[in-house]
Amino acid sequence: MTLTQRLVHYEKLMRLDKPIGILLLLWPTLWGLWLAAEGVPRLDILLIFVLGTVLMRSAGCVVNDYADRDFDGHVERTRNRPLAVGAVSAREALLLAAGLSLVAFLLIQPLNRLTIGLSFVALFLAASYPFTKRFFAMPQAYLGIAFSFGIPMAFAAQTGEVPFLAWFLMGANLLWVIAYDTEYAMVDKVDDLKIGIRTSAITFGRFDVAGVMLCHAVFLAGMVAIGLIHNLGAVYYIGLAAALGLILYQYGLIHDRDRGRCFKAFLHNNWVGATIFAGIALDYLARAAY
Repeated sequence: MTLTQRLVHYEKLMRLDKPIGILLLLWPTLWGLWLAAEGVPRLDILLIFVLGTVLMRSAGCVVNDYADRDFDGHVERTRNRPLAVGAVSAREALLLAAGLSLVAFLLIQPLNRLTIGLSFVALFLAASYPFTKRFFAMPQAYLGIAFSFGIPMAFAAQTGEVPFLAWFLMGANLLWVIAYDTEYAMVDKVDDLKIGIRTSAITFGRFDVAGVMLCHAVFLAGMVAIGLIHNLGAVYYIGLAAALGLILYQYGLIHDRDRGRCFKAFLHNNWVGATIFAGIALDYLARAAY
């Protein structure tokens, strides 16, 4: 195997060819940064968190595929992943994940001690999540904690503390993660039942669509509360209204549980995250202009 071919396999293992996971992890982190900085985050902190998100999401994907290497070959959507087909060894995968995590850790060294301390928790969550699918009926909830941990880290980096608002935003985002990752799990539901993997789509059973929409609804209610707590203005709520419209569109995609349409709904959450971020950022810009 040539170096170029090996690098292509590493790219696929890190899912750099499918950046949706990076984006879904990045948007809530940016929400947190903008709220913590009241619309003007420090440029160095912003760059560190963007690069750190890419590195840690990539490391998480590698660990996920390592954990699922004996299962992915039996699932239609994942059967051609590098570890499943033997293009990358388990040892290579572990070394790659360790290298990515080390670079991410070095990246945050200029930040304060609280942020560095929280990074160890974030690393543990990212590394342990893939194994929860063996025993936890709702691994999407654990993923929600992992995918939300950039929020308290953003507040810690920007302000030196983690206030109640940060934890509240983390809780709201956790529900959004459960919603969109259940849509994702609905794609693999038949295969996961065969191989014994646990997911929220299986746990919700025939109430999977209702579960997704309920999580979306409580998430949006939480975001409304955050706007009230933080005294955000009309532009922010217009962003939330647009996000509600996008989520209602997702219901049209998932209500018949078609696998292709469920996957489309999952991908569509990038626009939900981007819309909410636009509402936050533009609201601060509007207030600065007046």
